[in-house]
Amino acid sequence: MRKITIAFAVITGILIFSSCEKLVFEKETENTPVENFDYLWAQVNDKYAFLDYKQIDWDSIYTVYRPMVSNDISNDSLFKVLGSMMNELRDGHVNVVSPFNISRYDITMLGPVNINTRLVKENYLKNDYYSTGSFAHNFIRDKKIGYIRYSSFSDSQITDYELDYLIDRYSETDGLIIDIRQNGGGYVSNVFQLLSRFGDDERLLYETQIKSGQGADDFSVLEKVYAQKNDNKKYTGKVAVLTDRGSYSASSFFSVCTYAYDNIFLVGDTTGGGLGLPNGGQLPNGWTYRFSITRTIAVNGQNYESGVPPDYTVILSDDADETGIDNVIEFAADKILE
Repeated sequence: MRKITIAFAVITGILIFSSCEKLVFEKETENTPVENFDYLWAQVNDKYAFLDYKQIDWDSIYTVYRPMVSNDISNDSLFKVLGSMMNELRDGHVNVVSPFNISRYDITMLGPVNINTRLVKENYLKNDYYSTGSFAHNFIRDKKIGYIRYSSFSDSQITDYELDYLIDRYSETDGLIIDIRQNGGGYVSNVFQLLSRFGDDERLLYETQIKSGQGADDFSVLEKVYAQKNDNKKYTGKVAVLTDRGSYSASSFFSVCTYAYDNIFLVGDTTGGGLGLPNGGQLPNGWTYRFSITRTIAVNGQNYESGVPPDYTVILSDDADETGIDNVIEFAADKILE
């Protein structure tokens, strides 16, 4: 199988997304509510990557929702039907977009919010914490551990300067805690930028393939995605990554890639998933849609689209507000100092 670098993987994803218009208008379709419904159902049927994985009977979905649509249905009602149908995919990367609304599947409803951000700020980051780019950070455990709160992969592009600063500041620590709980994702390029500081070799991170036909097993050949070797500053100590069900998309990519690193371990709850890259198109009426058309296979051969499990499951205690203790952080700190 052909080996691809990170840069190629990211560019490929962009090209897939930007080519959607050519894919959509291969044949002329009438602009009626029924045709719009049938068109969207067929696109998902042929190209969505996880119908089989999620054991979704898409034919039965058609049977349920198709009778709700007639050619005299209002735009608002049609949108509600299409949005409800797409939410049957249980995928945060699935949307229908009209001029008046956007359908979405709320992945934060999948499980408990495993973080109290006020508690973290008051008792772990504290008033003297540093803000470096999108990272909020400080020492904990008598400066033996660096705690880094990274709340979004989409706030900005991570720079080499920011990572150099973090590594220099925490170079003498026994380990780092990178907290991506409730991080809903963002730029995939930030995943690779951050990972590049925890290893100095070209290692396999995951494999990926595109849904290429109507059959459940019709996928392209698996493509290997590797971390690139570089001369940037590295952190070689232990690294604990904190996750929960709100850690989605790029956060799940980051989590699944940590399986390739012996010095990184996951603590918390299973992530929200979202490891398929979304592609979009346009309905005959001009509304747009998107859904996942690729699947990701971890280095252990597993597909974690529904969520990347942690190495250590730790759920925030119900009495965290009263005690002021984040037991997820404390567990990770204890593991680092073992």
